[in-house]
Amino acid sequence: MATGDEAALGALYDRYTTSIHTIAYYLLGQADEAEDAVEETFWQAWREASRYDASRGAVSTWLSTIARSRALDRQRAWRRRAEDPLDTTAQTSPDAGDRADAMAAAPDPQRDAESAERARDIAVALARLPAEQREVIELAYFAGLSQSEIAARTSLPLGTVKTRARLALEKLRAPLAQHRQLSR
Repeated sequence: MATGDEAALGALYDRYTTSIHTIAYYLLGQADEAEDAVEETFWQAWREASRYDASRGAVSTWLSTIARSRALDRQRAWRRRAEDPLDTTAQTSPDAGDRADAMAAAPDPQRDAESAERARDIAVALARLPAEQREVIELAYFAGLSQSEIAARTSLPLGTVKTRARLALEKLRAPLAQHRQLSR
């Protein structure tokens, strides 16, 4: 993809679109918004393919990080529009009530079993982290907060939040390495 091979983009899209859509839908709660986030994710991956560094993580991790960022950008845009009384196009954060229905649309037992195993392993690895590191990771990845927002919420210096996040991610790398290998 870094050399401009469109077939490589197509192969990447085919392989990861379901997992990227799942992330976007989880964070956004609306299929249309999630699809837009998926499109933005792969467009950014295409533009920045030369910046991918395999030594920093798997392709799936890189794409997941991009997807999370694009989804959070959309959420922040909703908040800004909702706070702007002059904006007549304001949208509220979408209702996530029908997530289960959308997820069940195309059942895949093997993928479901792998996802359940991955979720268990993540829960165990998170439980083993020191409480202050776990809190930062949970706020970042499950509540969708930026590091600055975490610092404000927890009344911690931004540097402390960044350090705790880095230490936590280093501690999570080994116990979750098998999932990185499977996603490559």
